[in-house]
Amino acid sequence: MKTSKTSAPPIDSLVSYLQHDAEPAIVLDTDYRILAANAAYQRQFSTAGKPYVGHHCFRISHGYDVPCDQAGEHCPMARAHETKGPDRVLHIHHTPRGPEHVDVELRPILDGKAQVIAYVERLRTVRQASARPREEGLVGRSPAFMAALAAVQRVAPSTLPVLLMGESGTGKELFARAVHESSERASGPFVVVDCSGLSDALFESELFGYERGAFTGATSRKAGLVDTAHTGTLFLDEIGDVPLSMQVKLLRLIESGTYRRVGGVEMLRADFRLVAATHQPLEGMLEKAQFRQDLYYRIAAFPIRLPALRERRGDISMLAASLLQRSARSGSPRSISDEALKMLEHYSWPGNVRQLRNVLERARLYADEGEIRVEHLPEEVRSGVQAAPVVPVDGAAGLGLPHAGSLDSDTTVATGRRLTDAVLSGFVANFVGTRREMARALGLSERTLYRRLRALGLD
Repeated sequence: MKTSKTSAPPIDSLVSYLQHDAEPAIVLDTDYRILAANAAYQRQFSTAGKPYVGHHCFRISHGYDVPCDQAGEHCPMARAHETKGPDRVLHIHHTPRGPEHVDVELRPILDGKAQVIAYVERLRTVRQASARPREEGLVGRSPAFMAALAAVQRVAPSTLPVLLMGESGTGKELFARAVHESSERASGPFVVVDCSGLSDALFESELFGYERGAFTGATSRKAGLVDTAHTGTLFLDEIGDVPLSMQVKLLRLIESGTYRRVGGVEMLRADFRLVAATHQPLEGMLEKAQFRQDLYYRIAAFPIRLPALRERRGDISMLAASLLQRSARSGSPRSISDEALKMLEHYSWPGNVRQLRNVLERARLYADEGEIRVEHLPEEVRSGVQAAPVVPVDGAAGLGLPHAGSLDSDTTVATGRRLTDAVLSGFVANFVGTRREMARALGLSERTLYRRLRALGLD
């Protein structure tokens, strides 16, 4: 164990205690300098020949010249100093293995006058996601992705039911698996139940199982998926599609942990962690009596909103590289030209990651020379409106849009495509300026633009 010569005796005692901790930990002074690190930190995060004691934590972990909060990230030290209590954040750290997601928990050390004299920072690498392209699992580092991943890390150690909400193709099953693998049930099974298209009878028999003779064709007893998920995690995908008549039985299962097989009389006990997912607006379904309110509040104990791909454009390059790795065959393309990649980043992706995967699979069939280029992409991607970060007042031409006054409320863009809600939403998300400037750039009246934005909930 290395310690700074200036560390006070209480700090030395703390360092001695942390030496036996299995989790990587460091001690910091109030000026962000690393005073000491335990053996676990040295094994996982230190690099041979690269000293860290006496150096600023933000330089070692991020390569920054200033603290994280001055570099646009959340700094747990600032909040911990203010509240005199712990703070926690998910960061991407530089490690000997490259950039990695690290769950950081920082606690202040107070003296007898309740003044902060140092900090203890524990670091836990998140293995369920990657900040680099890889062949399986979650991949990303955009703020929207990091927020969802941080929520997963928060709830995973608990026993709370988790509700994953997001558009189709946003990776709900991968996030559900991350919850499972980060929990104490990681050694148990992860069982997926696709609730879409199941009738009442089929849903009940699949979930609960059935006894011999329960119905025609039931020649032997069959265990249900609830039984299969024993000591593990049960993932109910598209729970909004569960038949209304079955929702009361599902609620009873969740609340009491008991169930009966179809045709059985014996009460069985279930032991599983529940994770549910939906792309449907369940709260709207409550108002229409299409989903039980008591079931909703039971499964939505910890809701997590998963970002659409258009909200994490910075991850598209990494995702594309990962998807090409995952489906690579001998001699198949693994690279994308800069021009094609830029086009992928500017497309709105209504089908999210699933659509991106399909587009790349199709494009690679045409890429005989080993690189996916613009001409290999489908027409809907090539004709997509660019997501330019800034549009000048008279800059419609820069986006391939008509000049002011040439469009009505549902006009076409210069290429002949209609200014659909999806196109307008993507444009708004990346426009910088006033509504009047936006209307002029799109060639709409300000009143028409306001009506369109209000209908989309963007006003």
